[in-house]
Amino acid sequence: MQAFQSTSLHPVLAAAMTADRLGASVAAVIGLLAVITGVMAMARSSRRSRAGAGARTIGGIDKSTAAMVLGGIGTVLGGVFVATADGGPGTGNGIVGAILAMVLGLTGVVLGGLTRARRGAPA
Repeated sequence: MQAFQSTSLHPVLAAAMTADRLGASVAAVIGLLAVITGVMAMARSSRRSRAGAGARTIGGIDKSTAAMVLGGIGTVLGGVFVATADGGPGTGNGIVGAILAMVLGLTGVVLGGLTRARRGAPA
């Protein structure tokens, strides 16, 4: 007896999410988190209220620092996926997600840096 094989589902799943696309998507999500954290830090630093240092932290880590670190990670991961991609957009190599990760990561780094400069914190 032959084993049952579903031939109609495998090509669809293989074309939908490759390992490279998944990795680039994770890098893009990290970059997006950097941007969100950077925007939160900028919004907090633009307010004139003095709620204390606890309002500017996430689990004890300064939001601007977190934005810069997350942005750096997203940028580096995106750069790795761009450098190792074999083809262009639409080939399943995750090049579009990797470029998006680099853009979002750099944006997060810039927002974190601007927030630190606005507050007069050392870079």
